[in-house]
Amino acid sequence: MAGRAITITSGKGGVGKTTVTANLAVALALLGRRVTAIDTDIGLRNLDIIMGMESRIIYDIVDVVEGQCHLLQALIRDKRLPNLHLLPAAQTSDKTALSREDMIAICQELKADNDFVLIDSPAGIEHGFQNALAGADEAIIVTTPEVSAVRSADRIIGLIEMNGKGPGRLIINRIKPAMVRRGDMLDTYDVIEFLAIELLGVIPEDEAVIVSANKGVPLAFEQSTQASQAFHNIARRILGETVPFMPIIEERGGLLNRLRSLFRFP
Repeated sequence: MAGRAITITSGKGGVGKTTVTANLAVALALLGRRVTAIDTDIGLRNLDIIMGMESRIIYDIVDVVEGQCHLLQALIRDKRLPNLHLLPAAQTSDKTALSREDMIAICQELKADNDFVLIDSPAGIEHGFQNALAGADEAIIVTTPEVSAVRSADRIIGLIEMNGKGPGRLIINRIKPAMVRRGDMLDTYDVIEFLAIELLGVIPEDEAVIVSANKGVPLAFEQSTQASQAFHNIARRILGETVPFMPIIEERGGLLNRLRSLFRFP
């Protein structure tokens, strides 16, 4: 049975989308699934660094589509998890070197040998986003609980639905309960109300995520913090398990009226 290809996207940069991709790939692999993560951010690749594989790149995704190598030659196997692979982006090629047709073909081939293909989408809604979505069966939208990020996520959800991949599911990243209690950050309930898609998980702000990314050891390799546990819970929900949400959430925030006015809702 063919695997599932999931595009992980955000619309707005800086919300932790690539970190989420790396950690979900690890969490799913630790649960015994065969996983390949694809970096589609041509020219600005980072997934290899977060996964600790940057020194092992010989070929990349553009080499594959240009016929410089076979797909299997470009895949990098994680030394810690033999059922986890990375297909890195090209560092120097033009963003147009990869097409929608290329992504569809690559995803089809990878789905034959994997349970999950996780596609790390570039920020924005242009060529790179359209490519990342082309080969996917479904999408996960990552946002932070900030007005600008939620607004961008809303636009992305519309584009995903227009491409027949919707409605998508939601991950809220970097939530800070103390700020929510003060009314300085949107709360989970308000974000869900405005985006109106299924919540897949909430990840609390945790400096350990940054430390682990800098070391090339995704936090999902352990389960000692709330953030690492959140990644594992999300992976289990992706597999169809019913997993209760952790008690990260909080009181209703104080930014509801501002968000409502920006979205022009009654």
